[in-house]
Amino acid sequence: MSYYKDFREYLAALEADGLLRRVRSRIDKDTELMPLVRLQFRGLPSEQRTAFLFEDVTDSLGRTYPGPVAVGVLGANRAVYAKALGCAPDEIVERWSEVHDNYIEPRLVADGPVMEEVHEGDSVLEHDGILEFPHPISTPGFDPAPYFTSPFWVTKDVETGIRNIGTYRVMVKAPGRGGMMAHQSQHIGLHLQRARDHGQNLQAAIILGCSPAVGLCSVAKVPFGVDEYQVAGGIAGEPIELVKCRTVDLEVPATAEIVIEGYIDSTYREQEAPFGEYTGYMGTRVANPVFHVTGVMHRRKPVYQAFLSQFPPSESSLIRKLAYDAVYLKHLRASNIPGVL
Repeated sequence: MSYYKDFREYLAALEADGLLRRVRSRIDKDTELMPLVRLQFRGLPSEQRTAFLFEDVTDSLGRTYPGPVAVGVLGANRAVYAKALGCAPDEIVERWSEVHDNYIEPRLVADGPVMEEVHEGDSVLEHDGILEFPHPISTPGFDPAPYFTSPFWVTKDVETGIRNIGTYRVMVKAPGRGGMMAHQSQHIGLHLQRARDHGQNLQAAIILGCSPAVGLCSVAKVPFGVDEYQVAGGIAGEPIELVKCRTVDLEVPATAEIVIEGYIDSTYREQEAPFGEYTGYMGTRVANPVFHVTGVMHRRKPVYQAFLSQFPPSESSLIRKLAYDAVYLKHLRASNIPGVL
């Protein structure tokens, strides 16, 4: 069978298999949404968990949003993850091995659904910038602000032009600004350092909701210098179609739900966090880079994607583990260690 044409077709496939639950009652993204999902993760066996699609979302001030919020759609459990990867749950490791042996180059197209609404210049703030979208609060009472928990960052190495796609949290600071986590050992941190060395800021685009193939690659361990769009093509079995951003020299999936364009200041930092970590403890407040918004593209009534993150069990920890398992097994097999099958 062919791969999902976009995020919405993938959600429909999850629902058809009983792996996605729709919530039609109004829910507050600041106080109720993530705690409800976390109750499922902490109270049910893994095989009974499902993804969620919240259709009527508000915030603590009563603001409503035109599109729904999807949570758990990549890693509610192994069955959901396998659905995204296009295989059976017991074939995940072998499927990843096949993918890493069969990369497919992306294809540039003129336009796509992500361009249904475009905001540039003054129009960005007229539409509330990043506040246009329903970023949830993961742990009410502990988080200092809403966060993007599943932002798929696209950047380019200023020296080689090779792209990277990775998932790095974003703290909502203002309509046109966000604080972001970019450790110097992470691939985006290496890109930021090289931009700094050249006296430049780092252009970036954030994808919120897109083909699950891209999302899986964003959180997987892919060698530095490998374009994750090629890996995503290996998952999909066909090229990922990309469009050019409007305000930065980057490419994003043509069928993405939301794309936020801008740049990371390479010379300035602000306080960011605290934020819950996978260990179960709050990470401390630190001085981190700042992302400035220059443009926004999105589909009409966009579906916002978020990960259940922070303390385990969580979606973010599961999807990382399953991707890492495949990388480790491939390395062990290549090392000719006795007993590794």
